[in-house]
Amino acid sequence: MIVSVSAALLLAVVVIVLLRQRAVGIGSAFACTAFGFFLASTGIAPAIEAFLAGLARRAMLV
Repeated sequence: MIVSVSAALLLAVVVIVLLRQRAVGIGSAFACTAFGFFLASTGIAPAIEAFLAGLARRAMLV
């Protein structure tokens, strides 16, 4: 749970920075956010969470 909250906050900061630098438009940011919500409700969500947890564990070991 902590990893997913941290990842969500990190990705939110990235989206905000990209919006402020005008590297991505509001429509594109909304589309990516909506895609993330829809992806989270599919059957692949546990695999994505396991992958991110593995990356976090690896980062803690380095």
